[in-house]
Amino acid sequence: MTSFTSTIGRSSLTGRPAGRRLFRRSTRYLFVAPALLYLALFMFYPLLYTFNLSVFDVNAGNFVQGGAPFVGLQNYIDFISSPDFASSLAITLIFTVGSLLFQHAIGFALAMFFNLGFPLSGLLRAIMMVVWVLPAVVSASLWRWMYAGSYGVLNALLGLVGIHSTQSWLADPSTALPAVIIANIWVGIPFQMMMIYAGLQTIPTQLYEAAAIDGASAWRRYWSITVPMMRPVILTALLLGFVHTFKAFDIIYVMTSGGPANATNVLSIAVYKLSFEYFRLGDGAAAANVLLVIPLVLSIIYLFYSRREERGL
Repeated sequence: MTSFTSTIGRSSLTGRPAGRRLFRRSTRYLFVAPALLYLALFMFYPLLYTFNLSVFDVNAGNFVQGGAPFVGLQNYIDFISSPDFASSLAITLIFTVGSLLFQHAIGFALAMFFNLGFPLSGLLRAIMMVVWVLPAVVSASLWRWMYAGSYGVLNALLGLVGIHSTQSWLADPSTALPAVIIANIWVGIPFQMMMIYAGLQTIPTQLYEAAAIDGASAWRRYWSITVPMMRPVILTALLLGFVHTFKAFDIIYVMTSGGPANATNVLSIAVYKLSFEYFRLGDGAAAANVLLVIPLVLSIIYLFYSRREERGL
């Protein structure tokens, strides 16, 4: 009798913690289930569907009725071998690099300025972030109005300094791409500024004080302390800025729709035209996957480099 009771007691005592552990494990999955469901519905399923669409010759007719012929990688080959791909890729890289360099340089300078901690610096940072939180369509519409011909703000400002101009900056192939780049620089500066500013806040002030005591100049402190300590933040800000700018669509579509004469026809605009203007949905899906590959490869290189840095290799 004693042995039976003790056995029951031990099983009940050991059963409770096991049940609790099982409950805790199940609740972990319940907490992450909404996020997993969101990723499955809005990320993984569209990716799989787009890849499936890209290996079929889908157009407006057979998209509804079905029966699109399987073409394998032919859509990818046709898109990459087309003359429009090389020009669109070149325009995309010019737009991305040109925007990102100035966004990062100006954002870094502003972050260093706000890091001085003068009065009302927080208010000014908040005002600058309004540019970032504005919908891209609103920002693009503002810049399109500024670049307009006889009634544009830019031409009016030139008139104040004695330069009479009725130039329609977005209608000229030689000025359309620089004009769009300037607008995109203005949109992206606050993001780069806040990323760099957050990183600057993590650098101990004792390092600068010790360097100043040792006689290091401000320029020397910048290159010997700020840049090495900020390297992970700089790389992350550049990567996120590259990914965001490389796939930019709304600001270009609102301002120029890829024109004039395809002067601003970036890859994202080419994907849109293939899919929703020419209704070549299979080709458009293949082009969208090509657009995804370049930021994906760059992200993998960044992660590999970061892992090597963490391991001290």
